[in-house]
Amino acid sequence: MPDIQMRFDKDMLVLSSPLEAVLARQGVDVQADLEYLVLIEPDALRDTVRMEKVAGAQCLVAATEGIAPARLAHKGMDGREADFARAALDLLRPLKPQHLLAEIGPCGLPLDGSSADSLNENRSQYARAAHAFDGQEIDALLLTGFSRPDDLKCALMGVRQVTDVPVFASVKVDGQGMLEDGRTPVEDAVAIMAEYGAQVAGFECGAPIEQMTVIAKRAATCNLPLLAQVRAGKRNPRQDGPTPENPYYCPDAMVDAAIALRAAGVQFLRAIGEVSPAYTGALAAAVMGLDVVLSDQQNRA
Repeated sequence: MPDIQMRFDKDMLVLSSPLEAVLARQGVDVQADLEYLVLIEPDALRDTVRMEKVAGAQCLVAATEGIAPARLAHKGMDGREADFARAALDLLRPLKPQHLLAEIGPCGLPLDGSSADSLNENRSQYARAAHAFDGQEIDALLLTGFSRPDDLKCALMGVRQVTDVPVFASVKVDGQGMLEDGRTPVEDAVAIMAEYGAQVAGFECGAPIEQMTVIAKRAATCNLPLLAQVRAGKRNPRQDGPTPENPYYCPDAMVDAAIALRAAGVQFLRAIGEVSPAYTGALAAAVMGLDVVLSDQQNRA
């Protein structure tokens, strides 16, 4: 696997989608069983992962979003962070991805931004999660699913306590580019990412592409490579076109999204939500062989 930082601000790259939607359609209770499947029955996931690679994802993302110790303990897997990390990465390595990323999601603990004890405990969760990947060959950590600035800061600070592996960070935003607290715009979130050591700044959103491109241009103020995670909603079988509630109702809808987001300065693309490998394939086909388009404020040469 080449150093992913050598590709920053160069060619367009697509990340593999989360496995949850495909597995849920197969009848798997992903909320209860995903971590067990990764650890104990990886063969049950292998075909799903392989299809993401076949679809064209250059960056395969390990299914470790729930690796924070508090979340594993809730599943009865207390202290098994390193075992879980190893199993998830071993699932991907035979596919020989160009780049291998490990995902870390919110730890799930309550956070009181005015309490030093609360902040320390939360930072410790992310430090221990990142520590689980010690000795493993990965290109980057992907911190994703964050919806509050304090959580994002704790995650970045915790990870940076224990590793210098490149970090992609991503926050959830609405169509107006605001975080869940309703007070933090995407500009402030990506500024936190830059300040606390992320190498790639990202956002996830399911708004129509016109709004997504505006958000991307606002996020470009951080002067870091950009990741856009495009969220597809659950499709109504009668839906035969995009709607404001679900603009990305089918894989073909991702093609226009990929083209527009590239034009807005995004380098890394990922389909999330109610998706399948076909969504990844649409993103990959739309930007295959293309270079990043940098705006004047992104021109980091």
